[in-house]
Amino acid sequence: MEKTTTEKLRLGVFVILGTILIVLAAYLIGNQQHLFGNTFTLHTTFKNVNGLQKGNNVRYAGINIGTVRGIEMINDTTISVAMLIQDQMRPHIKQNATATIGSDGLVGSMIINIVPGDGEAALVSPEDVIHSYSRVATADMLNTLSVTNENAALLLEDLLKVSASLNSGKGVIGHLLNDAEMAEDLRITLKNLKLASGDAEKMMQDLVSAVSQYNTEHSVAGVLFSDSIAGSNLRQTITQLESSSKELQMVTANLNQFITGIQEGKGAINYLSTDTLLVGNLQRTMENVDQGMYKFNQNMEALQHNFLTRGYFRKLERQKAKSERSGG
Repeated sequence: MEKTTTEKLRLGVFVILGTILIVLAAYLIGNQQHLFGNTFTLHTTFKNVNGLQKGNNVRYAGINIGTVRGIEMINDTTISVAMLIQDQMRPHIKQNATATIGSDGLVGSMIINIVPGDGEAALVSPEDVIHSYSRVATADMLNTLSVTNENAALLLEDLLKVSASLNSGKGVIGHLLNDAEMAEDLRITLKNLKLASGDAEKMMQDLVSAVSQYNTEHSVAGVLFSDSIAGSNLRQTITQLESSSKELQMVTANLNQFITGIQEGKGAINYLSTDTLLVGNLQRTMENVDQGMYKFNQNMEALQHNFLTRGYFRKLERQKAKSERSGG
């Protein structure tokens, strides 16, 4: 009977200790999973969760603040993740925060890191959705690195072929590298091109300087370039000059023909210029005419003072004076 009581006592102590351990374990596990205490839920979406599972930790600035409550596939490119967050973190998390998926160490489980945003923003509320950022997975990085290595190998192979061709003197570049005479000719050609370029630049500078010397507002060239009326007048002047030139040519031709006729002994002018006797007769005749006119004037003066004709001339003078007064 006493043995049975001891066994019962031992059994009771074992049960009590086991119950305490179970309760303590449940409390620790529940506390770790944030099953006890005040919490709220935040949501975010990813294209790829990279092995994230329900119950993984959620960290904010490196501090565990919650766990992953659930993962739901929305469509082929969107996965919704619900996070259970401690209520005491609400005053610290803003709506511009960003959620990313990382790993807990090199080989640890996946976690969600919430990174604080820059600038001012409102605080989050329960059931809010925050932005996310999907990092490149290790497998994707390895695949990209593999493709890059393959491309680098192909590029190196092509470079080796090009280098071999250059060394063997194939192609224009290879020929230049191996032919010293052609290289010298190319150097001389480039030098000549440089000199020609310098001369062309100097010529352009001189041309610009010459053009800049013209005042386009006050010079003749400026008036011709900018004044349409002056340009039209200039065109008319040129047309008139052309017409005058043609008429002058005709006059010159006629004058040449006239002079040719004189030189050949044709016409009265040639006769007057070549017959000295006729010229002498004309001169004596002109002298006689002058003398006759002089004597006639003397006779008229004598008639005006003669008492027989003096009245007649006075009458003519009075009539002339009267006609001048009546005409005035």
